[in-house]
Amino acid sequence: MSGLAALVRRAGWDAVLAACGPEDRGRMAESAATVDKALAAGAPVYGLTRGFGPLVEYAAGSEADQGSGLIAHLGTGQGRPLDPDTCRLVVWLRLTSMRKGFSPVSPEFWQVLADLWNRGFTPAIPRDGTVSASGDLQPLAHAALAHSGVGEAWVRNGPEWTVHPAAEVLAELGVEPVAWPVREALAFVNGTGASLAVAIRNQRSAVRLVRAGALLTARLVVLLRANPEHYRRGVDAARGQPGQATVAAWLRDHLPADLVRDPDRPLQEPYSLRCAPQVLGAVLDQLGAAGDVLLREADGCTDNPLTFGGEVLHGGNFHAMPVGLASDQIGLAVHQAAYLAERQLAVLVDPQRNGGLPPMLTPRPGRGSGLAGVQVSATSFVSRIRQLAYPASLTALPTNGWNQDHVPMALNGANSAAEALDLAWLVVGSLAVGVAQLAALTGDRPRAGGLWAELAAISPPLAADRPLAAEVRAARDLLTTAAAELLDDSAAIDPDRFRSAVVEVS
Repeated sequence: MSGLAALVRRAGWDAVLAACGPEDRGRMAESAATVDKALAAGAPVYGLTRGFGPLVEYAAGSEADQGSGLIAHLGTGQGRPLDPDTCRLVVWLRLTSMRKGFSPVSPEFWQVLADLWNRGFTPAIPRDGTVSASGDLQPLAHAALAHSGVGEAWVRNGPEWTVHPAAEVLAELGVEPVAWPVREALAFVNGTGASLAVAIRNQRSAVRLVRAGALLTARLVVLLRANPEHYRRGVDAARGQPGQATVAAWLRDHLPADLVRDPDRPLQEPYSLRCAPQVLGAVLDQLGAAGDVLLREADGCTDNPLTFGGEVLHGGNFHAMPVGLASDQIGLAVHQAAYLAERQLAVLVDPQRNGGLPPMLTPRPGRGSGLAGVQVSATSFVSRIRQLAYPASLTALPTNGWNQDHVPMALNGANSAAEALDLAWLVVGSLAVGVAQLAALTGDRPRAGGLWAELAAISPPLAADRPLAAEVRAARDLLTTAAAELLDDSAAIDPDRFRSAVVEVS
């Protein structure tokens, strides 16, 4: 399991944040003592003795006033909330950072927040309104406000989630609203937790997307009896790209050892089939690089000011450029995976390339239209993905007076990548429906109980045209689950359900 996958599990709904141990408390006490020493010496400290942002040139009032004022003036986020899993991860990331000892956080206050997290209290965090430069100020302020009884929180009723007034949720838990001291408020909102949480979940989804693409590519190769030579070990060994080697190995795992090219198939398949390891492998390498950046970010401290070696240091670790560039790259990589799937679907519906099968894989050309609508929608999805994948880092605008003159727009980029992923999975679902119809027209009979039998049940043969939107979504869900299980990326999946997909070829 990857480091990010393990991290997401540690922030899951059944996870518990352990209380601060002696080492945690020692680090946190040392940080607080460092700040107290600086204050006693009359040194200016951002947010404690000075104002916020461009108002740093002005003296501040009491620490008590500063804390409530900080989160109040940043409560300007808008838009629908991030999903509950992401909101829970946001708070986990901030609490994990706050106990590292770089921020003057009280262990007792930290425990109040941790206890709420352990009991499932989950702020409903608006997704829009931050430039991610001094951290994700607005979304994190809304998370802090929810803890103080202002705004909304997520509540689960069976499988459904709804938002409720945060004050009501706290009352139901029998907990008083939190009053934020300025030190803890600064440590909580001055971080990259919101853009980081969305980006982490995007990266995991994108890796699963690549795994699903490899599954469907292998199935296409089998059904078309395409040239398996394209995926031989020597091809990826000669190039030496690790992602390509991984994807090619996945493909070989799903191909029968005795597969031989149909003499009627071309020696060299169209690039969407022949170059699938090269394309998906490049995507996988980029996702791996982005994942490394995100994992380091999750393990670091993005507060300001911070303490180190007995000094109070004013810096800019809250600037989310690492997350922003990672999200931009994830978006570009997702587009390539979706584009490949859409091109493979084009192969399936074209009689010149699908082995002479009917156009649009309809058994009744003329009277029926088959997958014509599915293909057009998949094309639309890819076009929209291209709009969403435009790098958010290229849309930066200076703001906050003279202060935030360079901003990363990291959460904007992560949100766009999340929307692109939703559409990319629909492209995969569209291709999966095409694969099911290809199997039916070629007379393939998948083994009962296996992945391809489940897909055939989702999308039975097209004896007549019917609406296929629901089948695309169901196929998407099936491939999402199968890919997660093959990557060992979800504890909620039956570990044996899709194991046969590795060896099933008929």
